[in-house]
Amino acid sequence: MDNPQKRTFYFCSEIFGRGGSTFRKDRLVLLCLGLMNVVLLIVAVVIGINCAKVREGSFHVSHSAVAPIIDELNYLRSNHSDVIEAEEEAKNTLERAVKNHAQLKQKIEKQKTINDNYQKQVEELQGELINLQSNMSALEENCGRCLSGWVHYNSSCYFFSCAESSTVTKNWPDSRADCIRHGADLIVIDTKEEQRFVSDSIGNLRGTQDILGNSFWIGLTDTEIEGTWVWINNVTEVEQRYWMDGEPNNSHHHGEDCATAVYSPSNPWKTRNDINCNSYQRHWICEMTSN
Repeated sequence: MDNPQKRTFYFCSEIFGRGGSTFRKDRLVLLCLGLMNVVLLIVAVVIGINCAKVREGSFHVSHSAVAPIIDELNYLRSNHSDVIEAEEEAKNTLERAVKNHAQLKQKIEKQKTINDNYQKQVEELQGELINLQSNMSALEENCGRCLSGWVHYNSSCYFFSCAESSTVTKNWPDSRADCIRHGADLIVIDTKEEQRFVSDSIGNLRGTQDILGNSFWIGLTDTEIEGTWVWINNVTEVEQRYWMDGEPNNSHHHGEDCATAVYSPSNPWKTRNDINCNSYQRHWICEMTSN
């Protein structure tokens, strides 16, 4: 099919090529220009219609390609609020878990402190139980045998006055009177086992300082016959090995007629010394038969 624009151009050229009057030519020129404008308008309309069709087709093609993406986007948008809500819930759950963990940790620490206190109390109670059992054993040993504060050894009960008071001392007669007041008398040492017991007891009670000053009155005197030492049970002492070196000596004839027992760390057998019965104040040892 021929182009209408080209036919119009050929037609106008043919008119211009022909001869004629000027007026006629002018009218023909105007006619040609009008025809060309009409043709151009028709061409423009046709081109516009075709462009619209092409644009519409292109839009349909693009829309069909983008449709899945748009659907996916819409799906994501619809689920976005759910995701935000789930995230917020997860955040709240985490915060609660952290808070519960802190509270649980605090409770554990508090319980640990309580357990430590209980353990300490249990240890203290165990220590008290051991002491009670020890005291019970001592009480059972002495129960019904000796007075309170007296020490049981073999078949006798002994009272060391310093155990009751470390400051109260007496002379020999007053010490004996105190023993008699308790239903006893000053100690009579008549076996080597008892000798060792007395020496060790004095060492434990009074220590090794000031051995002579920490001596104890015992029931041994030579008031009747000078140089003849007799126990208060009227038994004459014939053993000389229990006296300290150089004793008894009745020093300077000062009437050292009463015996004391001392602690001798070097020799537990040499533990006796003689001093004045009334001038010196000492602790004393009482003895009575156990029940």
